[in-house]
Amino acid sequence: MIATLAAVAPWKAPTIDYHALLPEIILAVGLVVVLLVDLFLEERGKWLLSSLASFSFLGAFVPVVTLALSDSGARSMFDGRFVVDDFSLVLKGLFILVGYVVVLLSTTYVEEGDYYRGEYWVMMLTSVLGMVMMASSRDLVSIFVALEFLSIPAYMLAAWRKRDSRSNEAGAKYFLLGVFASAVMLYGMSLVYGATGSTLLVDIGASLDDSRMTSVRVLGIVFIVIGFAFKVSAVPFHTWAPDTYEGAPTPVTAFLSVASKAAGFVALVTLLYIAFPLASDVWQPMIWVLAALTMTVGNVIALKQTNIVRMLAYSSISQGGFILMPLAVAGTNDSAQSVLRAVVVYLIAYAVTNLGVFGIILAVSRKTRSGEIASFGGLFSYAPGLAALMTIFMASLAGIPPFGGWFGKFAAFQSLLSAGGGWAYTLAVIGAVNSVVAFGYYGNVLREMWMRPAPDGDESPINAPSPLVLALGITTIGTLLVGILPGLVTHFGDLASLTGAFGG
Repeated sequence: MIATLAAVAPWKAPTIDYHALLPEIILAVGLVVVLLVDLFLEERGKWLLSSLASFSFLGAFVPVVTLALSDSGARSMFDGRFVVDDFSLVLKGLFILVGYVVVLLSTTYVEEGDYYRGEYWVMMLTSVLGMVMMASSRDLVSIFVALEFLSIPAYMLAAWRKRDSRSNEAGAKYFLLGVFASAVMLYGMSLVYGATGSTLLVDIGASLDDSRMTSVRVLGIVFIVIGFAFKVSAVPFHTWAPDTYEGAPTPVTAFLSVASKAAGFVALVTLLYIAFPLASDVWQPMIWVLAALTMTVGNVIALKQTNIVRMLAYSSISQGGFILMPLAVAGTNDSAQSVLRAVVVYLIAYAVTNLGVFGIILAVSRKTRSGEIASFGGLFSYAPGLAALMTIFMASLAGIPPFGGWFGKFAAFQSLLSAGGGWAYTLAVIGAVNSVVAFGYYGNVLREMWMRPAPDGDESPINAPSPLVLALGITTIGTLLVGILPGLVTHFGDLASLTGAFGG
């Protein structure tokens, strides 16, 4: 009987492309090595762990480059549930490089604090591994697993300062609202699966179209979008972000504001482009409202902040609205590719700029021991180099040429205007007004640095540790390159074509 069954339905082992999986394999091996080495190292040798984490990220970046240069086309595994294409490679490279810069930002901070260093690096590597997996996931189950893989370590990292009540509050709020968002999203995924009979995004995309749109299908799409709106801190689902950003360790805040947010956008874009392209009448109005609200509310509340990390939390919320802005027209007039390019360009420009801002905050807080904007008073008088770099980063976030942020905003507005239509033009006007408003709180930081005296008249110099200096060098070069040589980042945006998107 067994022989008969084998003849009727022979089992075939799935073909696994280990070259395509090398980034994930190297990160997985790296986190296991860090965990095992931590068990046998004495306290005075714990500095080695940050080096191992750095080499893990750099090692994982190498196969990303080789895969991008191989020109072998998209590689599909597990019946199309895991795809390594140009889109996933560009985003994997971004996640890995962000992880490396965050290690540089964290090294001295962790060594000087009362932390369990081994677990810190393991959580960081695990979260980035989830992001890298997310970039290639093409199935509802694998997307959800990757999302939890990156989110659960982030919850623990937010509460890493165990003896600090604000850090505990940050972790608790992030965890509770994150779990709620996951539940809403999972319920939406279950409705979509029940309506289409598949969890594979390509199959869902073929089943969901406007002509066969039932209330169950609409509700499933709405719940999934709401779930990811929590993950990217879009208004009105943003309430966790300010307290979490302020209470978490500063390097963790940098990580959450850049890598975690980018991962949420990657998953959202993948779903909209592959699973829901024919249901654009359902999600485009939602994205439009979310983008307008997120830009406006984030900017208005940021104007009133006196703590720079909390201000950057609302700034991050507002920047998320600008990233959502082009997605509001992704299904209009064949604008899908220009919208995808705009999103990728904005994510790259935002990542290098925001990491640089947090690098300056870490350097200045080593001297002032304060997170207040007023603590940056007179920075130019005793640390002109840091003041100049902070000016570059603030101008970039505000979208002022020739720094990187201007081109991110330019690409977003260009995709809106090329799509055309009254709704697109209206959203573009809202975005333009918010761009002007944003300079109010970015300019406040610049005024403190250049025009105010140093607090308590203390103008002693700041000695930044070498890893922090390296991180600032990388982010500064990245911010300038994106702004001065926009063709370079546009190349990555054009390269990041999503296999299977909008029926392609």
